[in-house]
Amino acid sequence: MAVTGVLFDFSGTLFRAEPADDWLRAVVHAAGAVVPPDALKRWARRLSAAGAQPGVAPPGGVPPHLAAAWAVRDRSAAEHRAAYTALAREVELPDPGWYPALYDRHMAPEAWHPYPDAEEVLVGLRARGVAVGVVSNIGWDLRPVFAARGWDRFVDAYALSYEHGVQKPDARLFRVACAALGREPGELLMVGDDRRADGGAAALGCAVHFVDHLPVAQRPDSLRPVLDLAV
Repeated sequence: MAVTGVLFDFSGTLFRAEPADDWLRAVVHAAGAVVPPDALKRWARRLSAAGAQPGVAPPGGVPPHLAAAWAVRDRSAAEHRAAYTALAREVELPDPGWYPALYDRHMAPEAWHPYPDAEEVLVGLRARGVAVGVVSNIGWDLRPVFAARGWDRFVDAYALSYEHGVQKPDARLFRVACAALGREPGELLMVGDDRRADGGAAALGCAVHFVDHLPVAQRPDSLRPVLDLAV
């Protein structure tokens, strides 16, 4: 069956979160604080190691007292905020107000950088009449990230875990996307960076194409093969 629709994951697939130094620096500057550069870098490294920044690398090891919250973090907005803020609090920062501010910062459109070939691929799919959906395990509305770049015109539907109370790889989230696009699973290609979560689409009958979750500068063209796989 021909591929007439493509489902994309968000983080690590079309976009990647800003570097941790920039993430923390934005919060520090907004607070009007003055922090020595070496201290900022040290805290940013610790936050990264703790897995406190959504959209980058998961924690190397989730503390046992946060394991339950981490497992269901993408099920609702409240659970997402609670899990990531708790991970951030594992790192001692000088101002307790920075913890909620860090979470708020990660939702800002400017905190997300697109992969170099993302726009080219979205434009190409639209020109061919291929339907596009975004299927993401997430706890907040990512639509403004697309709208800020004018990319919302390329996306026909969004299936976001927190809006449906179900997380990938659960087939129910992929079914939501299929229905929204008016396509059968066999007509769809799922593109993502998480073998387990995004690979769940295969159980429903979708084709799957994986990319690596790398910094933007290190992955210039991994999405381009999608144009060859779609109609």
